[in-house]
Amino acid sequence: MFYTLKIKLYPSVEQRARILETMERFNAACNFISRFAFEHKIFSKIKIQREIYHQIREKFKLPAQMVVRAIGKVSESYMNKETRGTLHQFKPHGAIIYDQRILTIKTMDMVSFLTLNGRILVPMTICDYYAEIVNNGRRVRGQADLCLIDDVFYLMLVVESPDTPEFICKGFLGVDLGIVKIATTSDGEYFSGAAVKNIRRRNFKLRQKLQGKDTKSAKRLLKKRHSKERRFVTDVNHCISKKLVQVAKGTGRGIALEDLTGIRKRTADRKTVNKTMRQELSGWTFFQLRQFIEYKAKAEGVPVVFVDPRDTSRTCPVCGYVDKANRKTQSKFVCGRCGHTANADINAAINIANRGVAVIQPYAVA
Repeated sequence: MFYTLKIKLYPSVEQRARILETMERFNAACNFISRFAFEHKIFSKIKIQREIYHQIREKFKLPAQMVVRAIGKVSESYMNKETRGTLHQFKPHGAIIYDQRILTIKTMDMVSFLTLNGRILVPMTICDYYAEIVNNGRRVRGQADLCLIDDVFYLMLVVESPDTPEFICKGFLGVDLGIVKIATTSDGEYFSGAAVKNIRRRNFKLRQKLQGKDTKSAKRLLKKRHSKERRFVTDVNHCISKKLVQVAKGTGRGIALEDLTGIRKRTADRKTVNKTMRQELSGWTFFQLRQFIEYKAKAEGVPVVFVDPRDTSRTCPVCGYVDKANRKTQSKFVCGRCGHTANADINAAINIANRGVAVIQPYAVA
């Protein structure tokens, strides 16, 4: 499997100017290559390079390997045939693609990479978690992206790690994903979404005010608030996914999740869903949480399965009776047949765990 490490760079004022100049020239070349590819319907990296490599070098004065990486960036952007009907444009400060010929990790706090005017040595910071990933037998791959995010330079470094074999699990930890509670487990543990919900509502009201002003300062603040909210939500999802994987591994179980593919579209099509609920669903980051759980589980050898989410909140795990009326309120489940009572989210998580066992039982459950 692969990790992408986001490493912060600390260039000097002079180095920053050189990086920006290189970035703008690189992306200008990408736009030139993209127009050629689009007009001539040539999207193969090898064919584009054969046709206009020398022309790009002469026109943009880019180093040889940087021209190759620019052609590669454009070719990859057209890889999906469905996107070839429109011309692809690259922003002036889009990422520069580096490989091992033009970028070298000198030490854990210093990187060397090529600019228009030769190589520069730039200080960087690798946190303890990233340092452990790099040092524990992982191989740093040659390719990396140099990005400008919120006026700060980052190196997106790809690190390859050998896959951890999945262990034979003794059952499943069911996880019910939601909005009121971001995640609820079949063990009865839950992770509240109140903090995320409050921040989103506060930012939504602020956006309404700032969008009405339509000034440069208002737009800057809008962008800043959006980035801050995104970072907060990502951190919450990282913490939740890490805890779930630790619990599953510590108890010798796999993780069972609902397959929520297409849930936003299905919910939006319902006439009974009000505007507030649509806003909450549009900001629901269940897919990001699912991705975090998957890759963290894979790194630890924890099996992950996806089950049908239908009626998980309406099914009694004791007698199997299914009825919409079983879910009395958002938080209360009462079986209409056997009288079993439980928290509705925990009840759903138990059903998800049981379905996980049914999916994998013939193959891997001890």
